[in-house]
Parts: sequence; C-alpha cells; structure tokens
Amino acid sequence: MKGGTKYYVRAYATNRYGVGYGNEVSFTTQPKSMPELTIVMASNITSTTATSVGNITNDGGATITASGVCWSTSRNPSITDSKTTDGTEISEYISPIAGLTPETTFYLRGYAKNSMGTAYGNGISYITSSASTSITDIEGNNYSTVTIGNQVWLQQNLKITKYSNGNLIGTTTPASIDISKESTPKYQWAFNGKESNVPLYDRLYTWFAVNDIRNVCLTGWHVPSNAEWITLTDYLTNNGYGYGGIGNQIAKSMAYTSGWVTDGTAGNIGNDQASNNSSGFSALPSGFGMSGFAFLGSGCYYWSATEETTGLAWRGCYMRYSSTKVYNDYSQEKDGFSVRCLRDF
Repeated sequence: MKGGTKYYVRAYATNRYGVGYGNEVSFTTQPKSMPELTIVMASNITSTTATSVGNITNDGGATITASGVCWSTSRNPSITDSKTTDGTEISEYISPIAGLTPETTFYLRGYAKNSMGTAYGNGISYITSSASTSITDIEGNNYSTVTIGNQVWLQQNLKITKYSNGNLIGTTTPASIDISKESTPKYQWAFNGKESNVPLYDRLYTWFAVNDIRNVCLTGWHVPSNAEWITLTDYLTNNGYGYGGIGNQIAKSMAYTSGWVTDGTAGNIGNDQASNNSSGFSALPSGFGMSGFAFLGSGCYYWSATEETTGLAWRGCYMRYSSTKVYNDYSQEKDGFSVRCLRDF
C-alpha cells in the first residue's frame, strides 16, 4: 500500500451460487515520513575505537534502506562524515566504530534512510582515551585501562577467541547446545550465539577455558583471583564509592552510565544511570550463559580464577540493575560468564 492514500475494501465469499459481497468500508493510510530513531549509548571507548547502540523506533511508513551511526569532531555529524552501515530493521542495532584519534572529543548520532530522506537521532559526545592507556590483543581487539587503588584493570570485558599462545578457544554450534555431560568443557560464546553482540557485550567463557594454562588474557595480564576481586570491592567500599559516599552499596560506582534496564529505586544501578561509574570500571549488563542465555541488559557476572571445589568456582563479582550492591559467590564451572583481566605486577 502507498502512504497517504484512501482505500476501499469489502469482504467477499464464494459458493456454488456465485460471489457475495459485504458492506464497503474505507480507510486512509498514514502518509509516509522520515524514520524516527535514538542513540542509546556509546561505550567500550578506547583510544581508537568505540561501540554505539542505536534504536530505530519507527520506519515512517516506508522501507528502511540504510541505518547506522555517523560521527565527527564537529557537532551534528551527518552521513557525509564518517559512518557505519548496520541494517534495515526497525530495531536496536550495535555499531562498532574504529579509526578514531586518541584524546579527542567526538560527536555521534544515529541515522536511518527511507524513500523520504535521511533522519538523524539525538546527538551524544564522548572522549577517546590516551594511546598510552590502550592495548590490543592478538586478534586486534582494543581495550582501555583504568587504575583503581593499586590495581590496573581492563575497562572492557574480554572478547578474544584465542588463548595467548594463539590456540583457538572452542565454541559450540548451536550456542545453546547442552554441555552438561562434558567433563571439562572449554568454550567461549557470543551472547545467544549472535556475533553482532560482541562489539558491545564481548564474550562469555566457561571456567575451564578461563583456567586453562594457555591464558585467555593478554600477555602481562591475568584472570583475577577471588581475593583480587575482593581487594577491588573493599577499596571502593573503604574510599567513599558507596551510594551517598559511604558504605558497601558500590554497584553504581562500577556500572556503566547507560544500557541497563531502568529501575525506580534510588541507589540501584538502573536508577539515574548517568550518575553511575564513578570508579571507571564501566561494567555493562552482558548477561550469562547457563543452559541457555539470560539477563542481557539486566546483569553482569565475572569469573575469578579461584576454584571453590570440584565443579564450582568463584564469581568474583556480579551485579543486577535492581540492586545497590556487588555480590560474590560461586557457580557451576560449565556456566558462561564474562572475564575482566587484571595487570600483572
């Protein structure tokens, strides 16, 4: 159907005596317009890369022919500047951005095109990190770093598919296959098996892959022990990072400033997200894999290198959008959780 056009319609039925028609009614289709979209966030910002999430909310009554994000060092970038091309669906989309310059302010906004023209979403800005705080793994993935107390952490979850010696870490096809009968499964997955999730949410790993002597972390870095995770959370608790500046309600100080499910309770991660991340840890809600995948957008879960007992290992920390606290417990070693690497000393 064409936009802005009046149509007449009536029902019909056929039997052996002929065709019968019902009452005629009419309707007019909505006129076509340009698409509507927003930018949800920019994250995983390093000295040369970033990841953006956009959302097309309305196609304007016409087929989307292109969408993505555009960016520039000037306000209100357009598709004549640098841009990505990310799809034609009415949905949220993830845009990996590369080729940035260190320590520079960039302006970013989403775009979507249909037959009526090109529409732009709301604009945001971000600053790339210093080249001296950015490192690259053997697959070319970039990470920035943050110093918290006496520890130096990667600011992004691990996204590599190889051990530090170049050997591949296994995966499964499909990603949801049952691995419960395997004794020591060493796997990594994109959330729900969708590689498009990796630029923002990175990968999930079984503890057996995390604990392999070939090391999933970059050279000079390691998977933190449970004690090292506790050192981090104790530092934040004891140095005024709790909600309101006191106590152990430190989840907001570690969670990224957007991307979480919203919550109405003050002090929870999902409430007033712009005030999150005072520590710079930049935790994103990457979910988990546990006989399927769950909690993308609402929780994050990090392995430690510490085994509790055969079959169980410690999650160094996990957080939920609806909580003020960071939790520490153990889980099945066959589960898939995120990995943050800590620099060796």
